[in-house]
Amino acid sequence: MQLDYFKTLFDYNYWANKRILDTAEHLDEAQLHTTTRGSHESLYTTLIHIMGAEYRWRMRCQDAAVPRRLNADDFPTLAALRTRWQEEERQMRLFLSTLRDEDMTRTISFSFGPELNFSSLLWQALVHLVNHSTQHRSEVAMLLTELGHSPGDLDFMMFVLS
Repeated sequence: MQLDYFKTLFDYNYWANKRILDTAEHLDEAQLHTTTRGSHESLYTTLIHIMGAEYRWRMRCQDAAVPRRLNADDFPTLAALRTRWQEEERQMRLFLSTLRDEDMTRTISFSFGPELNFSSLLWQALVHLVNHSTQHRSEVAMLLTELGHSPGDLDFMMFVLS
């Protein structure tokens, strides 16, 4: 495995997250918290879900205790969420900087409750983390566009060309 590939995926992930957050700053509180048709209660809770999942998956990848799920009470404002997300990005980049190619085939174990235990290779978990964020960012992008604030193209190639 080439670590540069994974670092590039995460560079893209954080570029796209920033575009979404920058666009979300144009919304008022009512728009941020309006109930949506998406997979989460509101645009804001979807953003919290993305960041929280990135945090939880990093902890799994580091074989650390996985914290409880984050929720809107943890982040009273978009600014508070952005600050925490920046810290998560810093922590993930620090973790990635410690990896060697041979680490990518290390098995990690995780659970989704007492009866649901799984394992995967580290590289698979890292790809999942970025892909999961992409899925939910697309939901947020659709909601932002419906509210008149499109984040623009979030394609990987747009990142490469920027």
